[in-house]
Amino acid sequence: MAKLVTGTYGEALYELAVEEKKEKEFLSEVTSLIDILKENPDFSAMMNHPKLLKEEKAEALEKVMRGNFSDELTGFMLLVLNKDRYSEIDGILEFFVSKMKEHLKIGTASVKSAVALKDSQKKEIEQKLLATTKYETMEIDFETDESLIGGLIIRIGDRVVDSSIRSKLDKLTRELQDVQISNS
Repeated sequence: MAKLVTGTYGEALYELAVEEKKEKEFLSEVTSLIDILKENPDFSAMMNHPKLLKEEKAEALEKVMRGNFSDELTGFMLLVLNKDRYSEIDGILEFFVSKMKEHLKIGTASVKSAVALKDSQKKEIEQKLLATTKYETMEIDFETDESLIGGLIIRIGDRVVDSSIRSKLDKLTRELQDVQISNS
């Protein structure tokens, strides 16, 4: 049920952004709103509190949003609240961001390496990802994980390319165990 709600409302916000031809503006605003909501968990707790009246929640939401966000996004947030779907707001906004990034051909990747990469290496990885995907720009989160020993793990959406030494050693270990079992 939650996926249906997040998809329905996220799709509605996406369609509004496209219709208004404000894709980048909405993406920027929603990304900022997500960050603000994450930094202020008490606000979400208040908005989901069962004993507060919907009118009080709407007043608080409007106070926070008016002047800081577009009228369209403010109205959308009030609609979500009035339809008793505020508990799903994180999923709705994340759905919108994901769909809008696809629309704008912005790829999101996670790259893990055993050691910190130099800027030139990061740029080379970005160029290879752009050349091998449909994306025009890439947002890449680089992190180090010494347990990889060497190589990289690159994740884009649900696709993973694992060229780490650790995974190669794990595979070799499994193959050797299979050989030992079949020779017994």
